[in-house]
Formats: sequence, C-alpha cells, structure tokens
Amino acid sequence: MRTVTDALGLMGGVGSAAALRGAGVSRRNVENAVLLGAVQRIARGVYALPDADPLLLHAARHYAVPGCATAALAAGLWVVKSPDLPHLAARHGRAIPGCVVHRSSLPLTHLDIVCQSLRCLPPLEGLVIAESAVKKGLVQLPALRKRFPATREKAIRGLVASVRPQSGSIIETMARYLLEEAGLTVEVQANVPGMGHLDLLVDNLLGIEADGYAFHSSRAAYREDRRRWNVTVVRGVPTLRVTFEMLQGEPQVFVRMVQQALATYRAAK
Repeated sequence: MRTVTDALGLMGGVGSAAALRGAGVSRRNVENAVLLGAVQRIARGVYALPDADPLLLHAARHYAVPGCATAALAAGLWVVKSPDLPHLAARHGRAIPGCVVHRSSLPLTHLDIVCQSLRCLPPLEGLVIAESAVKKGLVQLPALRKRFPATREKAIRGLVASVRPQSGSIIETMARYLLEEAGLTVEVQANVPGMGHLDLLVDNLLGIEADGYAFHSSRAAYREDRRRWNVTVVRGVPTLRVTFEMLQGEPQVFVRMVQQALATYRAAK
C-alpha cells in the first residue's frame, strides 16, 4: 500500500482526502501520519507535507489550486512574464488574499489553463501559452476552438485562429504576433533551399531568426548557425536575429527595425 507521504509527494506536496483515497491511502493511515507529524492537516479534508510549496499551501487552505499563468509556468508552457500576483482557480470563486482568483471546476485540465490565460492575460501573453500547449500536444486545437463559440469572445477566437503549432519557440511566436499586428505578412518555418527552415519570413523578403539563451550549446551548433547565415546571404534573404529581451522590452523598436529593413531591401531591388 502506498504511504501518505509518497502519495502527497506525487501530488506536489498537497492533496485532498478524496485524492488520497483515490491513490490507495486509507483514512486511518492519513490520521496516523497527522498524529506522527509526517503530514499536516491544513484545512478540512486537505493535507500537506511539512515542506510543501508555500503557494500550494496558501491555495489549498482556500480550497484552490494554481491557475492561469501560474499553472502554465508550473506545466512548463511558454510564459512571457510571471504574473505580479499568483493566479489561482477555485470552485467558489471568492477572493483569496494576495492572489487573482478564477472561478473554475476542478481539477484543472491543460485546456482549462489555456482558456483562463486567453481570457485573463493580454493577447500576446495568452497566445504564447495557448500556442505552446498545442505545440506540446497538451491541448488539441479543435477542442480549444470549441471553447470559444460566443460572438462576445470574437477577439479570443481570432487569437485561437492564429495559433501555429509549427512555431519553434516563444521568440518566434512573439515576433510573429507583433509583426502581424503591424500589418505584415509572416510565414512560419519558411523553407530556404540549402539552408533548411527559416524561423520567420516577412513579406516574402526578410528573414527573422530567434536567438535564444542556449542557441550555441556546442561548437557544432555554432558552425551550423554560421552555415545557415551564409546560405541566407547567398540566397538573397537578408535575415535579422532577435532576442526575447528585445521582444519583451522593446516591441515597438523591433517592429520599426523590421519595417526599416523591409524598406531598405525593397528600394535596393
């Protein structure tokens, strides 16, 4: 029989009595663990390991769980920035000190987390989370579309329609969104003969490549980067390299840079 501590460990350190029963832990074992101090009863029918995450403890005391961007971070989805306040989800929907609360059925699914993010966050931040969930196979795009049928959510339905599972990174998604919002045409993972796939191709003229933290993880990666760069020059595809920091901190500067580059190369043709 699984021990209480083992079961709670698999639940992230916090779990309900019902969840523990479902994991094969008897009520007597739970009560014995509480008496021995191995487990804490933090609310009626809710138990936790002594070293559980403080946020999970705070949420569980209010019969809530992480939701929206907070849950997206925990799930390993792409997130533009950590929320200023933790986002929680609860059936009751009541205010919880120091948190943003989403009224929701529990347990949360990845689809629930994505829908909360699309409704709650700025469009770019919601799109990034949604696109990463679809790319990772955690959410199916048809199921996501079905969650936004109402006319009043037309803007969100437009965001969902713009999800591109082939996007290779958060940088690509952010850059594509900013450029399309500026009225430019963007092709994702455009094929360049002899090079492979370019992250983005803008107006069929200008390439955009994402430059991430660990881009040059090895000498071989460095050489491949230079080979790809040289091929774009030979093929006549001028290419800009962009970073997450630029897209997050100076989005208008990025868009202007692309517009200026397009104007320069159009004039040279």
